Amino acid sequence: MALVILLGVLAAAVFGCVCVVWAERGGPRWVRVMAALTRGAGGAVRALGGSRRSRGGDDADDD
Repeated sequence: MALVILLGVLAAAVFGCVCVVWAERGGPRWVRVMAALTRGAGGAVRALGGSRRSRGGDDADDD
């Protein structure tokens, strides 16, 4: 079951990347919407990862 979920997440990521590239080349409206959602999700993941790293970096400075 976990493999099916992992494959679904991978397929969604690949589909999102394809939509971003297609939207840059002037794709239809639904592609531009999917590209915006993909970029938003990427920004959210980046923000979550950045906050974890910055907290870890602060702990290292306390030594």
